[in-house]
Amino acid sequence: MRVLLLTHYFPPEIGSGPHYPMELAESLVKRGHRVTVVTNFPRYNVPVMPPDYRYRLLKRECKAGVQILRINAPNFYGSSVVSRGLVQLLAPPVLGLRAALAGRHDVIYTVTPPIMIGLAARRVAQVHRVPWVANVQDLFPQCMIDLGILRGQRMIRMFERMERTLYRTATAITVMSPGNREFVIGRGGDPDRVHVAPNWVDTDSFDADAPRGEFRREHDLGDAFLVVFAGTMGFSQGLEVVIEAARLTRSEQGLLWVMVGGGAERDRLAAAADGLSNIRFLPMQPKEKSPRVLADADVCLVTLRPEVATPTVPSKIGTIMAAGRPLIASIPATGDAKRVIEESGGGIVVPPADAQALADAVLTMMRDRETLAEMGRSGRAYAEGHLSREACVTLVENVLKSVTGGAIPSPQRGGLGGGEAAP
Repeated sequence: MRVLLLTHYFPPEIGSGPHYPMELAESLVKRGHRVTVVTNFPRYNVPVMPPDYRYRLLKRECKAGVQILRINAPNFYGSSVVSRGLVQLLAPPVLGLRAALAGRHDVIYTVTPPIMIGLAARRVAQVHRVPWVANVQDLFPQCMIDLGILRGQRMIRMFERMERTLYRTATAITVMSPGNREFVIGRGGDPDRVHVAPNWVDTDSFDADAPRGEFRREHDLGDAFLVVFAGTMGFSQGLEVVIEAARLTRSEQGLLWVMVGGGAERDRLAAAADGLSNIRFLPMQPKEKSPRVLADADVCLVTLRPEVATPTVPSKIGTIMAAGRPLIASIPATGDAKRVIEESGGGIVVPPADAQALADAVLTMMRDRETLAEMGRSGRAYAEGHLSREACVTLVENVLKSVTGGAIPSPQRGGLGGGEAAP
């Protein structure tokens, strides 16, 4: 099967967003498929563009058997919502043009948002008369409406029309959880064409029994009880709750909050934490260092603003579980994330934006190391049983096969957070 994978994000960009399409492409190649990736030049979470990509319009690469075609699409990246929005509106048509010139493939698979890249994939599929599959990672524009970022009614209506077009016209759709599936169906997706394929975690990258201490030594963190947030510090995470919880626990001896990552909110959060000696900010770490960061954490954090009403499942939940670390999630009680955590036994959930509840949970865990260890083991077992890369890629592969003339699978309704586990 010849697969054209169209994605806005791709390594060497840092984060789960770029690594999802890369890992999918590598896995499909190992299974005997031919995969071509069309993507942008690296900019997301990359402070400086690598020298190999500078002053060029096009670049062709081959990594792990994956053909990668890059085009230097419009770039206005900055910390503002407007600049990021412009990139997500203007870059996809350019990527779509590059994809159209990449030749005919058996199927097109695209990762959204940005929603425009889904429409670009649709157009390429029409040109070559091939099926296309949309992977919906975030429920845009509803997630932006809930956060109050997207307010203008004309803009909302425009994006909602795009959303309905994508859901109605995709040959098939994959989503990460049952709640996401129900949402897409409610917005016009055909129930027979919407499949649950959870985002996987590479459990082989994490050895829960490996020696600890390298990350602590590198950053002089000593033997403190480390409460770690690792990832993108954006608006939707609502990380002010962590700063306030650190303020509430500033007199607690031996407790250190560690914020590892970057993003639009990082500088503002660091400024808000100025004067607190029990919180440290460290830069975004490359993927290969992620296991070391998590291995040295005593507790890991997942946060979302209370306004986040869509049934999102932050990818870091699976990553933390795979690392065998307990987690505290300051997230809304609705949706699939809370259910996943409770089913796994890998952590606890506290109300979002409630700094006192977060501080109390951390102090309770700090004084009960046996429970911490048990949560870590339970989370690891859940990740191995439900979120393995092998099982989750198989779900995606089955959908791709079905739209290219293979046996049509019944829609996957279970998977992450409910129903049957991935096979």
